[in-house]
Amino acid sequence: MSEFYLTESIERYINGEMLPEEKAYFEQMRAQNPELNQMIAEHRSFTHTLSSFANNKSFKAALNDIHNRLVEENVIPSKEDGLKITWWQRYRKITGIAACIAGLTALIISGVISFFTPNKIKIEQLSRQVNELQKTQAFQSSKITEVTKMPKNAVVTSGGSAFLIDGEGYLVTNAHVLKGSHAVVANNDGHEFNTDIIFVDNTRDLAVLKITDKDYKPSRIIPYDIKGAEEDLGTDVFTLGYPTNDVTYNKGYISALKGFNGDTSTFSISLLANPGNSGGPVFNRNGDVIGILSTREANAQGVTFVIKSKEVFKMLKQWRDTDSSAIGRISVSNRNNLKGYNRVEQINKLSNYVFNVKAYN
Repeated sequence: MSEFYLTESIERYINGEMLPEEKAYFEQMRAQNPELNQMIAEHRSFTHTLSSFANNKSFKAALNDIHNRLVEENVIPSKEDGLKITWWQRYRKITGIAACIAGLTALIISGVISFFTPNKIKIEQLSRQVNELQKTQAFQSSKITEVTKMPKNAVVTSGGSAFLIDGEGYLVTNAHVLKGSHAVVANNDGHEFNTDIIFVDNTRDLAVLKITDKDYKPSRIIPYDIKGAEEDLGTDVFTLGYPTNDVTYNKGYISALKGFNGDTSTFSISLLANPGNSGGPVFNRNGDVIGILSTREANAQGVTFVIKSKEVFKMLKQWRDTDSSAIGRISVSNRNNLKGYNRVEQINKLSNYVFNVKAYN
């Protein structure tokens, strides 16, 4: 999270300027992040110190005006040396307090600048990292009852989420999810399907998988569309993905129209994403896909970056431009059958089109 955005949020919270929903989410972040609580306390102390310093400076200026008026009225001596001694003796306590406040303010400012230095901002990919134990086990959903479709000696390298863009079995995920040479996907019922890695666009961090398994039954209709137009700041969003081995729902809102360091191909959402969410779709309230989850800010809770849906169309165009066999192979879903349904009904329908990805060598 940028220095400006985080400082502005803290100030609005302290000043009681947040909307109820935003305040509730911010307090949830406070409960989960002791560092944020510490920052709020330090910010309160910092602003209080600045206010005290400003008040003392105003008081000092008023005293100086009174002193000058008394000199002009010959109430006190006007000799230069005498004035210096009289001023110091009368106001040395106030001067000492002001000096202490100035020193404390300098220390606080230095600490704040050090905390917000850009070198501390770290971006994490949201793919599942696989430990040594998982590499030797069947990396499966709790619902799976069949034998895994991965080869017997396969080594799982990473995982994430994907979603259908064409009922014939074409899925989109993040390029960084596919850290192996092959991948299987599992649906919400836990059934695994073999896939081919069709195209990888490392620049956009997107990739296309094709389900090639004979057990897969093509979907005649996909109930959502891939929306190329951009959404507004504050738009409510929700996600489905596989941070665990079962599909998981989460919700948030668009917090910035650009991503990390002003990246215009992404946008920021306020949402607590976890490893395994990479490649999962981001939906607006109507169930349109507006983006793909990709990364998060490591040292700030709830700052997640999403690749805009229009980048999917750019990736597909690049694929067709570089591979003539790609022309006519994908018909991206362009209609929405979810408007008017409540969220639970939307989730029940959408869960069948979001897949768990397991990459392996």
